Formats: sequence, structure tokens, C-alpha cells
Amino acid sequence: SAASAKAAPDRPAAPAKAAPAPRRFAGQPVEIGHGPRGRPAVALTFHGNGDPAIAKAVLAEAERAGARVTVLAIGAWLDAHPDMARRILDGGHELGNHTQRHLAINTLPEGQAYAEITGCADRLKRLTGSIGTWFRPSQTQYATPLVRELAQRAGYPHVLSYDVDSLDFTSPGAAAVIRTVIGTIQGGSVVSLHFGYADTVDAMPPLLEELARRKLRAVTTTELLIP
Repeated sequence: SAASAKAAPDRPAAPAKAAPAPRRFAGQPVEIGHGPRGRPAVALTFHGNGDPAIAKAVLAEAERAGARVTVLAIGAWLDAHPDMARRILDGGHELGNHTQRHLAINTLPEGQAYAEITGCADRLKRLTGSIGTWFRPSQTQYATPLVRELAQRAGYPHVLSYDVDSLDFTSPGAAAVIRTVIGTIQGGSVVSLHFGYADTVDAMPPLLEELARRKLRAVTTTELLIP
């Protein structure tokens, strides 16, 4: 019938199995900037925003090299592109929370900051069955004590920072992105990268090749921290 032929609503069906929830890592601070330095692995973490075609290209390059990444998605981006939540998880990657609107969260009043965290968490839960594995504050490398407390109240035992900033969001060219990352990365590093920039797509294959040459595996942040 015509009724049964109607297009499905633009929202992924609820997954049969919920995505992983946040976990507490004993011995780790509330705000984590890197993993164990002696571990031959690194975490490539991506701010989830921008053109989904570029995001899918980044994920495809990671998967081609056998790498798994952590994506901290902006809630408004998930509202616009809800299918990206399952695309990330189905590729074996981690999905987390990068606030609802990507405002300067450290400067917001308490109620508004909490709403930014829980707004994105609610969307993640609706799309995947989980609030996401990690929370990363927006427009800052480090959270204030208040934002750390609010993240914990929202259900995130840890806040995810990073120790390597690729600066890919400045569009410096793929070669500069690679130089910046390779110049500072070491075992246990957490690298900040972004979807939405062509330079990042172009940088991925040579970056992953260089990591392999250094015997550093690209794993999810959770895998990096599991003892």
C-alpha cells in the first residue's frame, strides 16, 4: 500500500545492542590527557562536526589501515546527521560527547554548561542506547573544576583532554598536520583532530603509515587506557 511504501523517518532505528557506556579507570585523574607512556599505542580523537562526507572519508582511511578512533560528537551535528552515530560505531570506533552546541563551556553559567553536556548525552542515548564513552569540553583543552564536576554529574567519570594538538582546524595543509603530530606524538598520546577539514583526510594515510613505522597502533581511547 501507499502507506507502507512511505519513507522511513530520518532517524536510525534503535540498535539491538546499546553502545558502550562510560567507564571509570582506577588510578586515572578525572581529566585524562594521555595514556600510559610505555604503551605502543596512541588514541586519535576527532571532534565530530562538519560535512559528513569528509567525516566518512576520514573513517574510511582509518579503517583501511586497521585503526580505530574516538569521535567526540557535537549534539547539533548528530541532530543534522543522525546516521553518523551508527556509522562511527559500526566501524569499530568510539563515540562520545563534545557538548550540544560547541560553545565556550568553561565560560558558561553552571546551568547552561550542564545543559550543554546533558543535551548531547541525551541525543547519544537516543541514537545508540548510551550517553557515549567520553566527554570532551568544547573550545578548550582543559575543563574548569566546575565543568569536570558537571561532567561527572551527567554520568562521565572522566573528562578527555589531549597532549597532541594537530591544529588541523587551521587548515595548514596536510603536510603541516603530519609534521605537527609526528613531531610531538609518543606512546600513550591522545591526539586532537577534527572532522570537516580536507587536510585531515589527506593527512590520514601518511600519518597512519608513520605511526606503523614507529610501531604505534592507533586504538580507541578506552583501549589505550585498559590495563
